[in-house]
Amino acid sequence: MSDTTRLSLFQAARVVARRDFHAILFSRAFFFFLLGPLFPLIIGTLAGGIGGQVQREAVTNLVALSMSAEDSAAMISANQTLAPQVGYVLPQFVVDDSGDPPAEILKRPGANYAAVVSGTLAEPRLTAPEDQIDRWKGPVGLIAATASGSSPNTFPEIAAEPVATSAAAARTDRIRTAQAGQLLLFLLMMLLAGMVLSNLVEEKANKVIEVLAAAIPMDAVFLGKLFAMLGVSFVGIAVWAGFGGVVGLVAGEQLPQLPEPALGWPLFIAFGIAYFAMGYLLLGSLFLTIGGMAATVREVQTLSMPVTMMQLLVFFLAASAITRPGSALELAAAAFPLSSPFAMLARAAQSEALWPHALALAWQGLCVVLFVRFGALLFKRRVMKSGKGGRAKKSAGGAAAVT
Repeated sequence: MSDTTRLSLFQAARVVARRDFHAILFSRAFFFFLLGPLFPLIIGTLAGGIGGQVQREAVTNLVALSMSAEDSAAMISANQTLAPQVGYVLPQFVVDDSGDPPAEILKRPGANYAAVVSGTLAEPRLTAPEDQIDRWKGPVGLIAATASGSSPNTFPEIAAEPVATSAAAARTDRIRTAQAGQLLLFLLMMLLAGMVLSNLVEEKANKVIEVLAAAIPMDAVFLGKLFAMLGVSFVGIAVWAGFGGVVGLVAGEQLPQLPEPALGWPLFIAFGIAYFAMGYLLLGSLFLTIGGMAATVREVQTLSMPVTMMQLLVFFLAASAITRPGSALELAAAAFPLSSPFAMLARAAQSEALWPHALALAWQGLCVVLFVRFGALLFKRRVMKSGKGGRAKKSAGGAAAVT
């Protein structure tokens, strides 16, 4: 065969992808595989404990004091006096001497205040959303009474000034959406990525992979298999989403509603699809490498266990960084390839900036290419036993045969 008729890398990958896609999609096993999401529900229930912990950390105790200097100092002193007896239910005061209206202080980006106390010690005013007013009305009254030296049984009247929302309330709501997005992404990837491994091991046992590797570059085989499995995964997700939509129509408003993410639902869903694709390709390329090194199913199970445990660890890394956007932990989770899709999806729920996502997707795409090249090279060296000399001998043998 001449070089002019030889398939390019992407053409060969497309041939492999089309072959695997049709073979898996129209098999009986794929139908039963669609029933798989029932089992991760158990994992989701167990993960609820971690989610509750993150949610508790997301609730802020910061309360701004927009009072005179003397009254603010008295409130802080009274708070410190009562803290050893009362404990965690008391707010953490921060003096705000900007002179802005309380409602504007609550909406200030990055302030993260749950409420604002203004007025005087005798007539304090509490500006916050309704739920935060119910939460802080009693503690603020107790602190104000202690600061003014009133009788322990005499509390000042709290003038409530409810607002629609605050920066802290919006942050807490978006953290819930970020949590849900991360958990769904993790469950889908863990459920679907295993198909890559099982497919490669089956073809190794049937010697199909050796025929493919002799005909086209190993990089093309790996790429084709990855994108075929990604396509099959999207088919499965579409089926599950359709079923979920039917359940949503039947249940109506009885289902819990997630708060709108910072980028809005259309962009958040688009980024969710992109990060699922990148995360699947990254994890799938690792599974292909493992499948290439393993000779038996038992070896596959032994080698894949560390990768599965590592995936759990990187998920917990990204989940723990939700409440600390911009911190070193969150940046590390966004930079590490395997945790980057989870961390960046959470950022899409919390931040309106778009450029970090373009940078993250480019970085993840580069890592996919590197992982595939490394896996294909390892497969050729350890399994096919074909270095440059081996390839040259095959080429010479092929030419002799043609002659």
